[in-house]
Amino acid sequence: MSAATRTPRPPAAPGRPAPAAARPRRLPRPTPGGVLAAVLGVFLAVVWLMPLVWAVLTSLKPEAETTAVPLRWLPLEPTFAAYQAVIERGDLQRWLLNSVVVSVLVTALTLVVCVLAAYACSKTEFPGRSWLFALFVAGILVPPQALIVPLFDQMSVLGMVDTYWGVALPQVVAPVMVFILKRFFDAIPRDYEEAARLDGAGHLRVLWSVVAPMSGPVLAAVGIFTFVQAWNNFLWPFVATADPALMTVPVGLGTVQGSYGIQYAQEMAAAVLGALPLIAVFLLFQRHVVRGVTDAGLK
Repeated sequence: MSAATRTPRPPAAPGRPAPAAARPRRLPRPTPGGVLAAVLGVFLAVVWLMPLVWAVLTSLKPEAETTAVPLRWLPLEPTFAAYQAVIERGDLQRWLLNSVVVSVLVTALTLVVCVLAAYACSKTEFPGRSWLFALFVAGILVPPQALIVPLFDQMSVLGMVDTYWGVALPQVVAPVMVFILKRFFDAIPRDYEEAARLDGAGHLRVLWSVVAPMSGPVLAAVGIFTFVQAWNNFLWPFVATADPALMTVPVGLGTVQGSYGIQYAQEMAAAVLGALPLIAVFLLFQRHVVRGVTDAGLK
């Protein structure tokens, strides 16, 4: 039927409500609780962003302004001299490469180890399974600082000090990730697993073809959290490396000094440049992080 011959819709009769499509959409009225939550959220966002804004503004100051009294938020003479000095030194590029290599190794190995451990505790039956999972949960309570000395002794015996593997391997053990993945795997119906087993699939096939594809959001969230944690880790890379060529970004920032002591503008510039990869990763995978956290919480 053409537009010219289409019958127009008759107007609504008096006293009758207008059709749903014609009704104006009303915005929900703000409640005191909603207003308070919005104000609190804005306040927390400002508090969270203040150190980042301070770092960016300080990196744009000349070195003389960074120690001037009273302190000023805005630079009087903005300059990119600190960024130029950090880049010309050539250390930052090496630190970024080291951080990328270590973070990728830690993330990949953590996903493999934690997925296998979580699947074993969730989908298989063997004696002592509950006790083993209890040990994983108890491992969350152990602070990483308490394991520095035995881990360093172990890496020394294996000859892995001042190597990428020596920095990455001790960061692979993540009991909290095993706990998160195990709880998510528990929510996957066993009907899918049983259907795969009827087709002759084993445990690895079920994990690779059934469980892993259904756990994409939580795997992405665990991977991103692990990557960020490995990138920001300072204590273990500082202990495990004595070679300046193997320093990561957090360790290297402590060496941004000149002949007159700490160069605050250069240190802030290096910190801003070192944080850019994390910001890019979060912006690219923000949807996966939110979806993974939401799905893990609901399931």
